[in-house]
Amino acid sequence: MGAVERNGYRFEPEFSVIHQNGAIHVYEKGKFIEEIKFVFNGEFPEHDQIEEIIDQYIEKK
Repeated sequence: MGAVERNGYRFEPEFSVIHQNGAIHVYEKGKFIEEIKFVFNGEFPEHDQIEEIIDQYIEKK
């Protein structure tokens, strides 16, 4: 999954299959804001899992 742009933010997911964890880097107007860490099972994180994390972040803001 590539970067997702929503509500003025850009979300760039990264993950490690070996460690079964990942992070979504959040940018606003090209400036790094924060990193959201998460864990997953399997060969890669599910698209729905990443979308849910992004949705929750936007709801908080």
